[in-house]
Amino acid sequence: MSEARTTALRGFGSGQDHRQSARGTARQASPLYTPEEQCRRDNTRWTLVQGLLAPFQFVVFLVSLVLVLRCLLTGDGAFAADLSVIAKTLTLYTIMVTGSIWEKVVFGKWLFAPAFFWEDVVSMLVIALHTAYLVMLLGKFGTVEGRLTVALAAYVTYVVNAAQFVLKLRAARLQARGAAA
Repeated sequence: MSEARTTALRGFGSGQDHRQSARGTARQASPLYTPEEQCRRDNTRWTLVQGLLAPFQFVVFLVSLVLVLRCLLTGDGAFAADLSVIAKTLTLYTIMVTGSIWEKVVFGKWLFAPAFFWEDVVSMLVIALHTAYLVMLLGKFGTVEGRLTVALAAYVTYVVNAAQFVLKLRAARLQARGAAA
């Protein structure tokens, strides 16, 4: 066995080497915001708009989720479930438009700024699924159950997307805390 391979294998299980390597990798990662972007983020009203719309959308989602599940499980309340999904979709469209404006102000791009590229990709899937639901409803395509199943798929994707943004917010806070230290 070559000396380099032996050394690599010896260090393979070493927790200390792994932690040092992970810390080194974390230090090399580019910050979420440049100082200029952070200043723009902190000074635009769109940050507040996003901060208010995100929890509002989550509440609309929770109410709608209950109504959709109730309809799917009991067969009752299809009209209420449909109204709730429409409300969730309109809220989603609103937060996407204002989020795009926010991204333009902070990063200079309407969408797919490197710092939020994957969040935007998943957001497009969330929008596509919500829009598919609306097309099914307005075009009278499929059954109530089929339409509400599409809504549930949209909601699962929304939860994944919301988790992405929560993790990104946490990363931004850690970055700010690290810069202050």
